[in-house]
Formats: sequence, structure tokens, C-alpha cells
Amino acid sequence: MYTEVLNLTKKLIDIPSISPKDLGCQEILIKRLKLLDFNIERMNFKNTNNFWAWRGYGKTITFLGHTDVVPEGDIFSWKTPPFISTISNGILYGRGSVDMKGSIAAMLVAVENFIKNNPNHKGRISFLITSDEESTGKYGTKKVVSILEKRGEKFNYCLIGEPTCENILGDCIKNGRRGSLSVDLTIYGVQGHVAYPNLASNPIHLSAPFLVELSNLSLDKGNNFFDPTIIQISKIFSGNNYTTNMIPGELKVFFNIRFSSLITKKMIINSIKCLLNKYSIRYSISWICHAKPFISLPSTFCNILSNCIYECTHIIPTFKTNGGTSDGRFIFHLSDETAEFGLLNSTIHKVNECVNLIDLLKLKNIYFNILNKLFL
Repeated sequence: MYTEVLNLTKKLIDIPSISPKDLGCQEILIKRLKLLDFNIERMNFKNTNNFWAWRGYGKTITFLGHTDVVPEGDIFSWKTPPFISTISNGILYGRGSVDMKGSIAAMLVAVENFIKNNPNHKGRISFLITSDEESTGKYGTKKVVSILEKRGEKFNYCLIGEPTCENILGDCIKNGRRGSLSVDLTIYGVQGHVAYPNLASNPIHLSAPFLVELSNLSLDKGNNFFDPTIIQISKIFSGNNYTTNMIPGELKVFFNIRFSSLITKKMIINSIKCLLNKYSIRYSISWICHAKPFISLPSTFCNILSNCIYECTHIIPTFKTNGGTSDGRFIFHLSDETAEFGLLNSTIHKVNECVNLIDLLKLKNIYFNILNKLFL
């Protein structure tokens, strides 16, 4: 029943393609796509493997995915070898089973079955697959999209196979993602002896009121698609690791802001600088914007996706934008509608990552039904 998608998923899991290495996963996919008369363009840069493949003309759906995975983590906590696909009680274990080799297998098998039934189908089916989603992303989807954009490529619909579901297959579609802004802040004081605080200026003491207000700073109230923007402080240290009787001369603070489309990077920067000035803090600061927020308002494609999910699962999905970033941030501007839908995310990046075999089959059927509704 689920032999096709299971066998391909197992074959991919058995390849330890820790990001940004691919180690042959994409060649397996390319070989099968060639049998379907797809045009294949390998677009490899530095240590990253990518390919762009397409078949047909006209209205276009692009399947976006990645063959790379995160490391196995604590190897001794795995019930099964992380890079040897193992089935136990109807569950498939292995690194990448959910994020996202299972989804890629479901996409490919769905396309194979659709083309077998409809060799002269309408429209264009395309794949953009990278091996650099879990690491820097510098030479993966971002690089390929920059080339496709220069060629004037546009897609009607983009479907990303990231694991989006929370409790049961079908309960969640991601139709956007929050932006991500990382901040490296240094707060300056005056180094000295703890017995003579009048001769020093303690940056830890100086920063305490600022940090409290920063952690509770309200930048927006969110809307129907986005939760309110949040700030999370991830690391604080003074660099004073050798003695307890010295007031440090500086304090380093690292924090991240996940922000909605209601606010811009510039607005965030201005708000934080105003807060620093409020407390008369001497500082230096740097900002890295990893992703801008994007939203794809539910329309034709999202409705089709939602209907196909309901037909296969009897679940009405909820549209959300929470969670981490995805490669959707690089491609959404080329697509009329971008949506993410895949397997359950409860074991991603954890030891014992796994997927229910029935979910694999259902996901393949959902992808297959989408093609039927788009191109028949």
C-alpha cells in the first residue's frame, strides 16, 4: 500500500547527508525524474548541491525541499541507528524521516503516479531541491532563486514539504513565516575591584533595568496571521571567567527577535536604540537579519491544499506562521501563493526522529490529489 513512498524514504534516510552534504540523495531523485522526461539542471555551488527540474508548460507548481539533515546528536539516546532506516510497530525511525526526506519521497512518488496516469497533463511541474537548508543557506535555495529570478521565472504555486503538523497529520498549514533578527550587543562600563565600586562602573548593574524592559518590550500586537513580535535573550556574559573580585569592563548580550509583517527591521532597530538611550547606556551593537517576514494570503492554491488535506484526513487545517524560518523566505516573491505542508514536527531535530507509515501514505495521496485538482 505504501511500498513506493516507504522504499524511497528509507533509501534517502540511509544516506548520512548532514548539512550541507548531499552524498548522493539528489542523484537518486534526478534519476527518477529523468525517467519522467523532466529537464534537469544541476546548480551546485561550493559544498552545496542543488537541482532545478521541470516538465511541461504553463501554470506552474514548484515542489521545494532539502535533502540535508541535522547531525544525529546524542547517538547513545537513539533506539535505532540514526542513519539506518528502521521500522518498528508501524513507525519508521531515522534522521531525516520527517525533516524532510519523507516529504520529498511523497512529492516524487505523487508526481510519478500522476504522470503515469496523465502523461500529457496540462501545466508545468517543477522541483527545486537543495542540500543547504539546515546550515547557512548561502549556496542553496537563496542562490538558485537569484538565478531563476534573473531569468524571469515565476511560479503560480510553491509547495514546501517542511513538517508543519503539530498533533495529527493535516492540522496545520504554514502560509507564511516570521522574520528573524539576531542582535549582538556590548554594554560598556569601567573595570575595577569589587571592593571599590566607586572607582568603577559595573555594566551588569547598569544593564539590569534595560534588560528587564527589553525582555518585556511590546513592538506590535500581532494580527490574524502573526503572533505579536517577541524578543528572547539567549546569552549574557561578561568575559570575566577567572576571578570573582573584579568588576567587568563590559557585558555582552545576545538576543533574537521573531517579528511579524506589521513591523520592519528599521522600526525594531529604532525602538531598541531608543531604549538604550533611555538608560544612558554606552554600547556597540550589530544586527543580522536572517529572514524577512512573509505572508501568502489564502487563495486558490491554499484552498485546494486545504480541501485535499480534508479529503485524505478528515481534518480541517489551521493556517499559521509560527515556528522557525524556512526556505520559503527566499522564494515567496517569485510565487503567487506559497504554502508549507508536511509531516508532524514533534520529533524534528530530536533523537529518535520518526514518522508513522500511514502518515507517509496520506501525505503522498494529498500531494497526488493536489496535482489532479490543478492539472486535470
